[in-house]
Amino acid sequence: MILSVSRRTDIPNYYSEWFLNRIKSGYLYVRNPMNPHQISKINLSPQVVDCIVFWTKNPGPMLNRLEELKEYRYYFQFTLTGYGKDIEPGLPHKRDRMIGVFQELSHKIGREKVIWRYDPILFNERYTPGYHLKAFTEIAEKLNGYTDKVVISFVDSYAKNQKRMEEIHESGIDMPELASFASEMKRISEANHMDISSCAEKVDLSAYGIDHGSCIDQKLIEKILGCTIGGKKDKNQRVECGCIESIDVGAYDTCPNHCLYCYAIQKPEAVMERRRLYDPKAGLLCGEISEGDRITERKMYSLKEGQYHLFLEGIDTI
Repeated sequence: MILSVSRRTDIPNYYSEWFLNRIKSGYLYVRNPMNPHQISKINLSPQVVDCIVFWTKNPGPMLNRLEELKEYRYYFQFTLTGYGKDIEPGLPHKRDRMIGVFQELSHKIGREKVIWRYDPILFNERYTPGYHLKAFTEIAEKLNGYTDKVVISFVDSYAKNQKRMEEIHESGIDMPELASFASEMKRISEANHMDISSCAEKVDLSAYGIDHGSCIDQKLIEKILGCTIGGKKDKNQRVECGCIESIDVGAYDTCPNHCLYCYAIQKPEAVMERRRLYDPKAGLLCGEISEGDRITERKMYSLKEGQYHLFLEGIDTI
């Protein structure tokens, strides 16, 4: 199986102690966001976990603890944009801190295992196409030699972030300007020895040299593992998403980055309330098991070809 850590919150930044404790314990619990009383028990045995995909805007808290993951294969999706505190209020300064963190992580685990994400791209009066191209160029030049790939996407509107998008006067651009913008991003990426792809985009940018990509990337995972895997497309993601199936172990409304475009938080007050429940020694992330909860042991298996083994079948009820 592939473990996604996590599309729902920034675990490396805020909850790495919890996650590494769960690695030592060999399991964790995940509450179903659509059915709150349903909890899955996830086996974290290295025999079952083929690869871990970390999603983060700041893996700094994990840099000195990567040795604790020595039995696992993994890579990082590292978001690094040109936004200021008006859009990403919870993040350290990009030039002063985050570029150095990216470079250090790349040095520790290898450039092929650190994917740069410049996303989501939004446009308004401050963050114009020209602004983004300037920021993208500056970051790309600093990351030249520290990554093989950059992923871009354009901001989407969700029920949870629609009001925030209206407050920052987010606006789109027309196709001729988008074509010019995409072509320039392709040129900048190539100049800095990076492949560029898009993430779950409805718009087709292949004419400008930017193909649809996969964040949970079967080809990259096979390269890291040194063998083929039998992953299927993740049916829980959008139609445009190219990711293969994975298990996400995060929890919504727990990320203090407070990025205005984020789809994973309802409002800052909800994050504060959930974080009060954080216990790095608990099985659940920012939550407690209560009466009426039903715990089901997830059926687990390796995706490695020829090693399709089923683990841990059973049901416990509380």
